[in-house]
Amino acid sequence: MPVPHWPAPTATAPVAASVRLPGSKSMTNRALVLTALADGPSVVRRALRSRDANLMVAALGALGPILVAADETDTSVDWHVRPAPIRGGAQIDAGLAGTVMRFVPPVAALADGPVSFDGDPHARKRPMGPILDALRALGARVDNDALPFTVHGPLTGGEVTLDASGSSQFVSGLLLTAARFEKGVTVRHVGPPVPSQPHIQMTVQMLREAGVTVDDSEPDVWRVEPGPIAAREWVVEPDLSNAAPFLAAAMVTGGTVTVPGWPLLTTQPGDSLRDLLSAMGATVQLRETADGDADLVLSGSGRIEGIDTDLREVGELTPTIAALAALAATPSRIRGVEHLRGHETDRLAALVTEINRLGGDAEETDDGLIVRPRPLHGGVFHSYDDHRMATAGAVIGLAVPGVEVENIATTGKTLPGFDQMWLSLLDGS
Repeated sequence: MPVPHWPAPTATAPVAASVRLPGSKSMTNRALVLTALADGPSVVRRALRSRDANLMVAALGALGPILVAADETDTSVDWHVRPAPIRGGAQIDAGLAGTVMRFVPPVAALADGPVSFDGDPHARKRPMGPILDALRALGARVDNDALPFTVHGPLTGGEVTLDASGSSQFVSGLLLTAARFEKGVTVRHVGPPVPSQPHIQMTVQMLREAGVTVDDSEPDVWRVEPGPIAAREWVVEPDLSNAAPFLAAAMVTGGTVTVPGWPLLTTQPGDSLRDLLSAMGATVQLRETADGDADLVLSGSGRIEGIDTDLREVGELTPTIAALAALAATPSRIRGVEHLRGHETDRLAALVTEINRLGGDAEETDDGLIVRPRPLHGGVFHSYDDHRMATAGAVIGLAVPGVEVENIATTGKTLPGFDQMWLSLLDGS
Protein backbone atom coordinates (compact mmCIF):
# COMPACT_ATOMS: atom_id res chain seq x y z
CA MET A 1 0.00 0.00 0.00
CA PRO A 2 1.52 3.40 -0.97
CA VAL A 3 2.65 5.62 1.89
CA PRO A 4 0.64 8.87 1.98
CA HIS A 5 2.52 12.03 1.09
CA TRP A 6 3.52 14.18 4.06
CA PRO A 7 1.70 17.54 4.16
CA ALA A 8 4.54 19.99 4.78
CA PRO A 9 3.40 22.46 7.45
CA THR A 10 3.21 26.13 6.48
CA ALA A 11 4.54 28.59 9.04
CA THR A 12 2.01 31.00 10.53
CA ALA A 13 4.54 32.90 12.65
CA PRO A 14 8.31 33.37 12.91
CA VAL A 15 9.99 30.33 14.43
CA ALA A 16 11.80 30.71 17.74
CA ALA A 17 13.45 27.46 18.71
CA SER A 18 16.56 25.66 19.89
CA VAL A 19 17.40 22.57 17.82
CA ARG A 20 19.79 20.00 19.26
CA LEU A 21 21.21 17.95 16.41
CA PRO A 22 22.13 14.26 16.49
CA GLY A 23 25.68 13.18 15.70
CA SER A 24 27.49 13.57 12.41
CA LYS A 25 26.98 10.64 10.04
CA SER A 26 30.35 11.33 8.42
CA MET A 27 32.23 11.22 11.72
CA THR A 28 30.19 8.28 13.03
CA ASN A 29 30.90 6.01 10.08
CA ARG A 30 34.58 6.96 9.86
CA ALA A 31 35.03 6.30 13.59
CA LEU A 32 33.27 2.94 13.30
CA VAL A 33 35.64 1.81 10.51
CA LEU A 34 38.71 2.95 12.44
CA THR A 35 37.62 1.23 15.65
CA ALA A 36 36.83 -2.01 13.78
CA LEU A 37 40.42 -2.00 12.46
CA ALA A 38 42.10 -0.73 15.65
CA ASP A 39 44.72 -2.51 17.77
CA GLY A 40 42.37 -2.86 20.76
CA PRO A 41 38.86 -2.10 22.07
CA SER A 42 37.48 1.39 21.47
CA VAL A 43 34.36 3.44 22.15
CA VAL A 44 32.45 5.71 19.79
CA ARG A 45 30.34 8.07 21.91
CA ARG A 46 27.30 10.07 20.75
CA ALA A 47 27.28 8.13 17.49
CA LEU A 48 24.39 8.80 15.14
CA ARG A 49 21.54 6.30 15.16
CA SER A 50 20.20 6.36 11.61
CA ARG A 51 19.76 4.06 8.64
CA ASP A 52 23.22 4.83 7.20
CA ALA A 53 24.92 4.34 10.55
CA ASN A 54 22.97 1.16 11.26
CA LEU A 55 24.02 -0.25 7.87
CA MET A 56 27.66 0.50 8.71
CA VAL A 57 27.37 -1.27 12.08
CA ALA A 58 25.77 -4.30 10.41
CA ALA A 59 28.43 -4.39 7.68
CA LEU A 60 31.37 -4.26 10.09
CA GLY A 61 29.76 -6.77 12.43
CA ALA A 62 29.31 -9.21 9.54
CA LEU A 63 33.05 -9.00 8.87
CA GLY A 64 34.05 -10.08 12.40
CA PRO A 65 34.42 -7.08 14.77
CA ILE A 66 32.00 -7.03 17.69
CA LEU A 67 29.98 -3.85 18.27
CA VAL A 68 27.92 -3.52 21.46
CA ALA A 69 25.47 -0.66 21.98
CA ALA A 70 25.13 1.29 25.23
CA ASP A 71 23.33 4.45 26.40
CA GLU A 72 20.92 4.32 23.49
CA THR A 73 18.35 6.95 22.56
CA ASP A 74 16.25 7.28 19.41
CA THR A 75 19.06 9.15 17.63
CA SER A 76 22.22 8.50 19.65
CA VAL A 77 24.23 5.51 20.87
CA ASP A 78 27.64 4.70 22.37
CA TRP A 79 29.32 1.84 20.48
CA HIS A 80 31.82 -0.34 22.31
CA VAL A 81 33.87 -1.96 19.56
CA ARG A 82 36.14 -5.00 19.89
CA PRO A 83 38.21 -5.65 16.74
CA ALA A 84 38.59 -9.13 15.29
CA PRO A 85 40.21 -10.64 12.18
CA ILE A 86 38.27 -9.66 9.06
CA ARG A 87 36.53 -12.75 7.74
CA GLY A 88 35.15 -13.67 4.36
CA GLY A 89 31.79 -15.13 3.45
CA ALA A 90 29.80 -12.05 4.46
CA GLN A 91 27.02 -10.44 2.45
CA ILE A 92 26.93 -6.67 2.95
CA ASP A 93 23.79 -4.55 2.46
CA ALA A 94 24.93 -1.02 1.59
CA GLY A 95 21.37 0.32 1.36
CA LEU A 96 21.78 3.76 -0.19
CA ALA A 97 24.75 4.66 2.02
CA GLY A 98 27.75 5.95 0.08
CA THR A 99 29.97 5.50 3.12
CA VAL A 100 29.11 1.80 3.33
CA MET A 101 29.48 1.04 -0.38
CA ARG A 102 32.81 2.95 -0.59
CA PHE A 103 34.41 2.57 2.87
CA VAL A 104 33.72 -1.11 3.48
CA PRO A 105 35.09 -2.75 0.27
CA PRO A 106 38.71 -1.88 1.23
CA VAL A 107 38.03 -3.42 4.65
CA ALA A 108 36.67 -6.50 2.89
CA ALA A 109 39.95 -6.74 0.95
CA LEU A 110 41.56 -7.74 4.28
CA ALA A 111 39.28 -10.79 4.56
CA ASP A 112 40.26 -14.44 4.26
CA GLY A 113 37.52 -15.06 1.68
CA PRO A 114 35.10 -13.31 -0.70
CA VAL A 115 32.72 -10.60 0.55
CA SER A 116 29.60 -9.71 -1.46
CA PHE A 117 27.95 -6.28 -1.64
CA ASP A 118 24.52 -5.11 -2.79
CA GLY A 119 22.14 -2.30 -1.91
CA ASP A 120 18.94 -0.45 -2.77
CA PRO A 121 17.93 -0.19 -6.45
CA HIS A 122 19.08 3.46 -6.58
CA ALA A 123 22.45 2.42 -5.13
CA ARG A 124 23.16 0.27 -8.18
CA LYS A 125 23.29 3.47 -10.23
CA ARG A 126 25.81 5.25 -7.98
CA PRO A 127 29.39 5.55 -9.27
CA MET A 128 31.70 2.85 -7.91
CA GLY A 129 34.20 2.26 -10.71
CA PRO A 130 37.10 4.38 -9.40
CA ILE A 131 37.38 2.70 -6.01
CA LEU A 132 36.79 -0.81 -7.38
CA ASP A 133 39.43 -0.24 -10.07
CA ALA A 134 41.77 1.02 -7.34
CA LEU A 135 41.27 -2.17 -5.35
CA ARG A 136 42.05 -4.18 -8.47
CA ALA A 137 45.23 -2.16 -9.07
CA LEU A 138 46.28 -2.88 -5.47
CA GLY A 139 45.85 -6.63 -5.95
CA ALA A 140 42.24 -7.50 -5.15
CA ARG A 141 39.79 -9.16 -7.52
CA VAL A 142 36.39 -7.51 -7.96
CA ASP A 143 33.82 -9.04 -10.27
CA ASN A 144 31.74 -6.01 -11.29
CA ASP A 145 32.00 -2.23 -11.69
CA ALA A 146 28.90 -1.32 -9.64
CA LEU A 147 26.60 -2.91 -7.11
CA PRO A 148 26.20 -5.83 -6.80
CA PHE A 149 29.84 -6.94 -6.65
CA THR A 150 32.13 -9.27 -4.73
CA VAL A 151 35.58 -8.42 -3.35
CA HIS A 152 38.23 -11.13 -3.23
CA GLY A 153 41.33 -10.22 -1.19
CA PRO A 154 43.78 -10.09 0.27
CA LEU A 155 45.85 -7.25 -1.13
CA THR A 156 49.19 -5.84 0.03
CA GLY A 157 48.75 -2.15 -0.84
CA GLY A 158 51.04 0.13 -2.81
CA GLU A 159 50.41 3.12 -5.08
CA VAL A 160 47.26 3.74 -7.09
CA THR A 161 46.03 6.49 -9.41
CA LEU A 162 42.33 7.24 -9.76
CA ASP A 163 39.86 9.91 -10.83
CA ALA A 164 37.98 10.94 -7.67
CA SER A 165 36.11 13.84 -9.26
CA GLY A 166 32.87 11.90 -8.82
CA SER A 167 33.15 11.61 -5.03
CA SER A 168 35.65 12.35 -2.27
CA GLN A 169 34.53 9.05 -0.73
CA PHE A 170 36.72 7.20 -3.25
CA VAL A 171 39.76 8.71 -1.56
CA SER A 172 38.50 8.44 2.03
CA GLY A 173 37.50 4.81 1.53
CA LEU A 174 41.05 3.84 0.56
CA LEU A 175 42.72 5.96 3.25
CA LEU A 176 40.68 4.59 6.17
CA THR A 177 41.96 1.03 5.70
CA ALA A 178 45.36 1.85 4.16
CA ALA A 179 47.42 1.50 7.35
CA ARG A 180 46.33 -2.14 7.65
CA PHE A 181 47.77 -3.05 4.23
CA GLU A 182 51.30 -4.44 4.29
CA LYS A 183 52.68 -1.63 2.10
CA GLY A 184 50.25 1.09 3.12
CA VAL A 185 48.70 3.05 0.27
CA THR A 186 49.57 6.09 -1.81
CA VAL A 187 46.50 7.54 -3.52
CA ARG A 188 47.04 9.89 -6.45
CA HIS A 189 44.10 11.77 -7.96
CA VAL A 190 44.21 12.68 -11.66
CA GLY A 191 41.25 14.47 -13.21
CA PRO A 192 38.87 17.36 -12.49
CA PRO A 193 38.93 18.73 -8.92
CA VAL A 194 37.85 16.38 -6.12
CA PRO A 195 34.58 17.63 -4.59
CA SER A 196 33.89 17.86 -0.85
CA GLN A 197 37.54 18.22 0.14
CA PRO A 198 36.55 18.91 3.78
CA HIS A 199 35.44 15.28 4.02
CA ILE A 200 38.93 14.13 3.01
CA GLN A 201 40.38 16.54 5.57
CA MET A 202 38.10 14.94 8.16
CA THR A 203 39.41 11.49 7.19
CA VAL A 204 43.05 12.60 7.40
CA GLN A 205 42.54 14.31 10.76
CA MET A 206 40.82 11.27 12.26
CA LEU A 207 43.55 8.95 10.97
CA ARG A 208 46.18 11.14 12.61
CA GLU A 209 44.20 11.16 15.85
CA ALA A 210 44.37 7.35 15.69
CA GLY A 211 48.14 7.45 15.38
CA VAL A 212 48.33 6.80 11.63
CA THR A 213 51.02 8.58 9.60
CA VAL A 214 49.46 10.46 6.69
CA ASP A 215 51.33 12.75 4.29
CA ASP A 216 49.04 15.08 2.33
CA SER A 217 51.63 17.78 1.64
CA GLU A 218 51.47 17.26 -2.14
CA PRO A 219 48.23 18.40 -3.80
CA ASP A 220 45.98 15.52 -4.82
CA VAL A 221 48.32 12.92 -3.29
CA TRP A 222 47.77 11.13 0.02
CA ARG A 223 50.35 8.72 1.48
CA VAL A 224 49.41 6.46 4.40
CA GLU A 225 52.19 4.50 6.08
CA PRO A 226 51.51 0.92 7.21
CA GLY A 227 51.11 0.45 10.95
CA PRO A 228 48.61 0.05 13.76
CA ILE A 229 45.43 2.05 14.14
CA ALA A 230 45.29 3.05 17.78
CA ALA A 231 42.35 2.14 19.97
CA ARG A 232 40.80 5.22 21.54
CA GLU A 233 37.59 6.98 22.51
CA TRP A 234 35.86 9.00 19.83
CA VAL A 235 33.24 11.66 20.60
CA VAL A 236 31.07 12.47 17.60
CA GLU A 237 30.21 16.11 16.87
CA PRO A 238 26.65 17.20 15.99
CA ASP A 239 25.92 16.87 12.27
CA LEU A 240 26.25 20.45 11.03
CA SER A 241 24.91 19.71 7.53
CA ASN A 242 21.67 18.55 9.15
CA ALA A 243 21.34 22.02 10.65
CA ALA A 244 20.66 23.39 7.16
CA PRO A 245 16.86 22.99 6.95
CA PHE A 246 16.33 24.23 10.52
CA LEU A 247 18.47 27.33 9.96
CA ALA A 248 16.69 27.85 6.65
CA ALA A 249 13.39 27.84 8.55
CA ALA A 250 14.52 30.92 10.49
CA MET A 251 15.26 32.68 7.20
CA VAL A 252 11.96 31.73 5.56
CA THR A 253 9.85 32.77 8.55
CA GLY A 254 11.87 35.73 9.78
CA GLY A 255 12.52 33.94 13.05
CA THR A 256 15.47 32.72 15.13
CA VAL A 257 16.93 29.24 15.50
CA THR A 258 19.70 28.32 17.96
CA VAL A 259 21.86 25.22 17.46
CA PRO A 260 23.70 24.36 20.70
CA GLY A 261 26.97 22.43 20.68
CA TRP A 262 28.32 23.96 17.46
CA PRO A 263 32.08 23.15 17.44
CA LEU A 264 34.44 26.12 17.28
CA LEU A 265 36.93 24.10 15.22
CA THR A 266 35.69 21.44 12.84
CA THR A 267 36.35 19.81 9.47
CA GLN A 268 32.62 19.35 8.81
CA PRO A 269 31.46 20.96 5.54
CA GLY A 270 28.28 22.09 7.28
CA ASP A 271 30.24 24.82 9.06
CA SER A 272 30.04 26.73 5.75
CA LEU A 273 26.37 27.39 6.48
CA ARG A 274 27.43 30.37 8.57
CA ASP A 275 28.87 32.22 5.57
CA LEU A 276 26.39 30.96 2.99
CA LEU A 277 23.29 31.93 4.94
CA SER A 278 24.81 35.29 5.92
CA ALA A 279 25.28 35.99 2.21
CA MET A 280 21.58 35.20 1.69
CA GLY A 281 20.48 37.74 4.28
CA ALA A 282 20.64 36.02 7.66
CA THR A 283 22.24 37.38 10.81
CA VAL A 284 24.54 34.73 12.27
CA GLN A 285 26.27 34.72 15.66
CA LEU A 286 28.57 32.10 17.18
CA ARG A 287 28.46 32.43 20.98
CA GLU A 288 31.19 30.53 22.80
CA THR A 289 30.08 28.46 25.78
CA ALA A 290 31.90 27.34 28.91
CA ASP A 291 32.39 23.78 27.61
CA GLY A 292 34.57 24.93 24.70
CA ASP A 293 31.88 24.69 22.03
CA ALA A 294 29.40 27.36 20.99
CA ASP A 295 25.77 28.13 20.32
CA LEU A 296 25.03 29.12 16.74
CA VAL A 297 22.21 31.67 16.62
CA LEU A 298 20.71 32.53 13.24
CA SER A 299 18.00 35.12 12.68
CA GLY A 300 16.18 35.84 9.47
CA SER A 301 14.50 39.03 8.32
CA GLY A 302 11.86 37.28 6.23
CA ARG A 303 13.60 38.42 3.02
CA ILE A 304 15.97 36.00 1.33
CA GLU A 305 18.60 37.28 -1.09
CA GLY A 306 19.77 35.25 -4.05
CA ILE A 307 23.35 34.02 -4.14
CA ASP A 308 26.05 33.25 -6.69
CA THR A 309 28.26 30.62 -5.09
CA ASP A 310 30.51 27.63 -5.75
CA LEU A 311 29.42 24.68 -3.58
CA ARG A 312 31.95 22.12 -4.84
CA GLU A 313 33.37 21.69 -1.34
CA VAL A 314 29.95 21.53 0.32
CA GLY A 315 27.70 19.95 -2.28
CA GLU A 316 25.50 18.28 0.32
CA LEU A 317 24.13 21.73 1.20
CA THR A 318 22.87 22.31 -2.36
CA PRO A 319 19.26 21.11 -1.88
CA THR A 320 18.66 23.49 1.04
CA ILE A 321 20.37 26.42 -0.71
CA ALA A 322 18.31 25.69 -3.84
CA ALA A 323 15.10 25.62 -1.78
CA LEU A 324 15.97 29.01 -0.29
CA ALA A 325 16.85 30.28 -3.77
CA ALA A 326 13.37 29.28 -4.97
CA LEU A 327 11.94 31.56 -2.25
CA ALA A 328 14.46 34.38 -2.68
CA ALA A 329 13.83 37.91 -3.89
CA THR A 330 16.65 37.84 -6.48
CA PRO A 331 18.13 35.18 -8.79
CA SER A 332 20.71 32.61 -7.66
CA ARG A 333 23.41 30.60 -9.39
CA ILE A 334 24.94 27.50 -7.80
CA ARG A 335 28.21 26.31 -9.34
CA GLY A 336 30.71 23.45 -9.00
CA VAL A 337 28.25 20.68 -8.12
CA GLU A 338 28.15 18.53 -11.24
CA HIS A 339 29.12 15.57 -9.04
CA LEU A 340 25.63 15.68 -7.47
CA ARG A 341 24.35 13.87 -10.53
CA GLY A 342 25.82 10.72 -8.97
CA HIS A 343 24.41 11.04 -5.45
CA GLU A 344 21.37 9.25 -3.98
CA THR A 345 19.62 10.52 -7.08
CA ASP A 346 20.62 13.00 -9.79
CA ARG A 347 20.09 15.89 -7.42
CA LEU A 348 20.46 18.61 -10.06
CA ALA A 349 17.78 17.16 -12.32
CA ALA A 350 15.59 16.38 -9.31
CA LEU A 351 15.80 19.91 -7.90
CA VAL A 352 14.98 21.51 -11.25
CA THR A 353 12.05 19.15 -11.80
CA GLU A 354 10.53 19.62 -8.35
CA ILE A 355 11.00 23.40 -8.09
CA ASN A 356 9.47 23.85 -11.55
CA ARG A 357 6.66 21.41 -10.69
CA LEU A 358 5.61 23.92 -8.00
CA GLY A 359 5.66 26.80 -10.52
CA GLY A 360 9.27 27.85 -10.03
CA ASP A 361 11.91 28.83 -12.56
CA ALA A 362 14.99 26.63 -12.21
CA GLU A 363 17.33 25.35 -14.89
CA GLU A 364 20.27 23.00 -14.94
CA THR A 365 23.72 24.17 -16.10
CA ASP A 366 26.84 22.17 -16.88
CA ASP A 367 27.98 22.35 -13.26
CA GLY A 368 24.97 23.44 -11.24
CA LEU A 369 21.72 25.38 -11.19
CA ILE A 370 20.18 28.76 -11.93
CA VAL A 371 17.08 29.61 -9.87
CA ARG A 372 15.01 32.73 -10.60
CA PRO A 373 12.25 34.15 -8.38
CA ARG A 374 8.72 33.17 -9.32
CA PRO A 375 5.59 32.67 -7.18
CA LEU A 376 5.17 29.03 -6.17
CA HIS A 377 2.06 26.96 -5.60
CA GLY A 378 1.28 23.73 -3.79
CA GLY A 379 1.77 20.24 -5.14
CA VAL A 380 3.70 17.04 -4.60
CA PHE A 381 7.46 17.46 -4.05
CA HIS A 382 9.05 14.13 -4.93
CA SER A 383 11.98 13.00 -2.76
CA TYR A 384 13.44 10.28 -5.03
CA ASP A 385 14.27 8.38 -1.81
CA ASP A 386 16.83 11.14 -1.13
CA HIS A 387 16.88 12.55 2.39
CA ARG A 388 18.11 15.99 1.37
CA MET A 389 15.46 16.32 -1.33
CA ALA A 390 12.82 15.57 1.31
CA THR A 391 14.09 18.27 3.67
CA ALA A 392 14.29 20.76 0.77
CA GLY A 393 10.58 20.16 0.15
CA ALA A 394 9.85 20.83 3.81
CA VAL A 395 11.69 24.18 3.61
CA ILE A 396 9.64 25.29 0.59
CA GLY A 397 6.46 24.15 2.33
CA LEU A 398 7.06 26.64 5.13
CA ALA A 399 6.20 29.46 2.72
CA VAL A 400 3.99 27.70 0.17
CA PRO A 401 0.68 26.18 1.31
CA GLY A 402 -0.25 22.79 -0.05
CA VAL A 403 3.21 21.26 -0.55
CA GLU A 404 3.21 17.49 0.02
CA VAL A 405 6.54 15.70 0.38
CA GLU A 406 6.80 12.19 -0.97
CA ASN A 407 8.34 9.64 1.44
CA ILE A 408 9.37 11.93 4.29
CA ALA A 409 10.59 8.76 6.05
CA THR A 410 13.65 8.77 3.79
CA THR A 411 15.07 11.47 6.09
CA GLY A 412 15.82 8.61 8.51
CA LYS A 413 18.95 7.99 6.41
CA THR A 414 20.76 10.65 8.46
CA LEU A 415 18.14 12.44 10.57
CA PRO A 416 15.69 10.04 12.22
CA GLY A 417 12.51 11.68 13.45
CA PHE A 418 12.88 14.70 11.17
CA ASP A 419 9.14 15.12 10.67
CA GLN A 420 8.53 15.36 14.42
CA MET A 421 11.52 17.70 14.87
CA TRP A 422 10.06 19.91 12.13
CA LEU A 423 6.67 20.10 13.82
CA SER A 424 8.34 20.86 17.15
CA LEU A 425 10.33 23.64 15.48
CA LEU A 426 7.13 25.30 14.35
CA ASP A 427 5.30 25.03 17.66
CA GLY A 428 8.33 26.17 19.66
CA SER A 429 8.66 22.98 21.68
